[in-house]
Amino acid sequence: MLKDSKYYSKILLFGEYGIIKDSMGLSIPYNDYNGSLIFSDHKSEFSYSSNKNLFKFYNHLNSLQDTNALPCSLNLTQFKSDIENGIFFDSSIPQGFGVGSSGALVAAVYDKYCTDKISSESQITNKNILKLKTIFGQIESYFHGTSSGLDPLICYLNLPVLIKSKSELGTVGLPVSKNGKGAIFLMNTGQTGETQPLVQHFLERCKEEGFRKMLKTKFKKYNDASIDAFLKNDVKPLLKNVKNLSKVILDNFKPMIPKLYHKLWEEGLESNAYYLKLCGSGGGGFILGFTEDFDKAQEKLEGYSLDVIHRF
Repeated sequence: MLKDSKYYSKILLFGEYGIIKDSMGLSIPYNDYNGSLIFSDHKSEFSYSSNKNLFKFYNHLNSLQDTNALPCSLNLTQFKSDIENGIFFDSSIPQGFGVGSSGALVAAVYDKYCTDKISSESQITNKNILKLKTIFGQIESYFHGTSSGLDPLICYLNLPVLIKSKSELGTVGLPVSKNGKGAIFLMNTGQTGETQPLVQHFLERCKEEGFRKMLKTKFKKYNDASIDAFLKNDVKPLLKNVKNLSKVILDNFKPMIPKLYHKLWEEGLESNAYYLKLCGSGGGGFILGFTEDFDKAQEKLEGYSLDVIHRF
């Protein structure tokens, strides 16, 4: 078995939907899940299905190349040959959970087959980060209809990225995880979410003046302040702003929150034991949680699958 580089999943900590309309965003690598392009002698249902999906992806890239719409130079002859020889994407990243399953695949294909690639090893400039984001956005749109290119970017660089605006983004240092009582955690809903219809719903809502105003004032204000407080490791302002953000999301993004979690969301806001927010586009997958006291949050959320990603 030939093993290649691993491409890790990602978590969009802040900025879901908002980054489409110029709020700030913060995306971080999440190393609990990863994927690699590999060859295997042992055919399984998973490897067969993945190989078939790679062939569909190859056809899409090939049609882009035929119309001169491919955003970078890919060795598609080699890609096709490898697919015929059984290559597949061996991934532990759950699909439809908002943690970058298609992003990791796009990063892997770009890294392996791009003949004029921007190296992820070198000191990467803001200009190259923007260029990569554009390339990845065009390639990943195959999976979601539209893509910001952010997920493959994080998976490719394996570094946290701060998005200040559509044209201003760069890598950033994160506060060190401490052994305090507070935590940011992932809650597994156990169901998949579909990005495309939810993004479509969001874009439709953006045609309404009231919704646009809410995004510009409330959502952007609390989202950007949460990022600022998190990067400064300023816990009290972080939790205060995340609480406000959680309320804004509950009031305005209900279709993105699985119905079973509406009450749980409200209970967190009422008790102050935890605050929930979307992780990616929502509709299922993971939900992000923030708490001042993880033990207390665990008691309230007994029976739910929680995974700590940062302590403070």
